[in-house]
Amino acid sequence: MKSVLVRLQEYSGHASGAEKGVIHFLLKNSEKGVNLNIHQLAETTYTSSSTIIRLCRKLGFQGYKDFHKSLIYEMALRKATSREKGKEISREDSLETIVDKVTYKNIASLENTRKLIDTNILQDCVDLIYSANTICLFGMGSSLLVAKDAYLKFLRMNKPCLINEDWHAQLLQARNIKKEDVAIVISYSGLTEEVLKCASTVKQKGTPIIAITRFEDSPLSRMADYNLSVAATEFIFRSGAMSSRIAQLNIIDILYTGFLNKQFESSLAQFENTHIDKPNKSTTQDEHNKN
Repeated sequence: MKSVLVRLQEYSGHASGAEKGVIHFLLKNSEKGVNLNIHQLAETTYTSSSTIIRLCRKLGFQGYKDFHKSLIYEMALRKATSREKGKEISREDSLETIVDKVTYKNIASLENTRKLIDTNILQDCVDLIYSANTICLFGMGSSLLVAKDAYLKFLRMNKPCLINEDWHAQLLQARNIKKEDVAIVISYSGLTEEVLKCASTVKQKGTPIIAITRFEDSPLSRMADYNLSVAATEFIFRSGAMSSRIAQLNIIDILYTGFLNKQFESSLAQFENTHIDKPNKSTTQDEHNKN
């Protein structure tokens, strides 16, 4: 069965003005859409039946009846599988079921993390990053990967930032930190011993700490001046951080975008300055042929 909602989302960027109204309504009110015939949908979206039929055909359906049938099936399937997808991984799971469960967990993690964000705290963090002399990043394991992603982002904006893979180097980084800097400490559990040692050292230096950690009381959350919480949606069967890493990366993206927006014009200029040209495919092939 064809996915109506995914096709609507993918086509929305190419849709005409009249089509956009239909697409916007169905994406926002898909459960209501299943109860509307073509004339009711046209009236609700201030369009015509012919516009809707053309849209259905552009999306790969024979007509509205085929489109409507697929939408009803998809909505029923989503309701029926949402509980199943949220269950833990089991030995009996097929690869298709694993795809569904992991994807569902990642999406749920992002949606739940969004609900945890306090925009006032977030704004304070963006302002703090903007005014800090240097961003010092701390994290171990999968959280180190998130820290490295933040490092590369702020490096492009020529914002001084530090990250070290070795824990002893991170500890030295913590001991050398200044009050005018800011520490971004990343740990999903908030219990990682090495990270807590660094955070404690930073705290003694009087440097503000932004923690990206699980939404629970933990030693790290108590030490932090600002907590940007991620939802606790990991599987019990945790071979490696999955949904938590996605949520942490999302927080970094939000902080980085807020930082860019605070200095919008200069950020655009810096993007131009730090852009690295990629070799054109045809040019590379021509050079290869010459050799």
